[in-house]
Amino acid sequence: MQIQENKKYLLLLYMLGFMAGILSANLISKDYIAGMGIFNEFFLQQYVQTEIDTGAFFWYIIRIRIGPVILAVIAGCSRLRKGVVVFFLAWTGFLSGMIMTAAVMQIGIKGILLCLVGILPHFPFYIAGYAILLWYLFSYPKSRWNLTKTVCFLLLMSVGIIVECYINPILVRLYIGVM
Repeated sequence: MQIQENKKYLLLLYMLGFMAGILSANLISKDYIAGMGIFNEFFLQQYVQTEIDTGAFFWYIIRIRIGPVILAVIAGCSRLRKGVVVFFLAWTGFLSGMIMTAAVMQIGIKGILLCLVGILPHFPFYIAGYAILLWYLFSYPKSRWNLTKTVCFLLLMSVGIIVECYINPILVRLYIGVM
């Protein structure tokens, strides 16, 4: 019972961050978001027409995906490990809310679909990997890190990176082309 309540608490932290991101985008950053170019038609067409160097993209994705992991692990080795989990979930939720709101403000319901296509199929692997890490940090010292967690975490993150580099650009291109 306690585990289920803690998992709901962690989901609640993400959702609170998500709501804060939506509110911030609508109330504070509305003018800034309206001027952003990431969801405008010109940028999307440029994305479709640009050839992606998958080798360089692979190393770029490794750098941006491993950085937060290293930060979470280092900060998680301190007494602030629960605070790291709270901050990580709230911040991730906040950014998700901001991006989804910006997409809707710029291109409507197609923006939500673009965001979903943009995070699939790789994000479920990242979510599962981070769930292992964050749950360990949150429930320490009751749970211990072991070889199984290490292998699962590394496998999930690796598959997420590979799928993000080689499959996701194709799916996003297809969706933008149809859009």
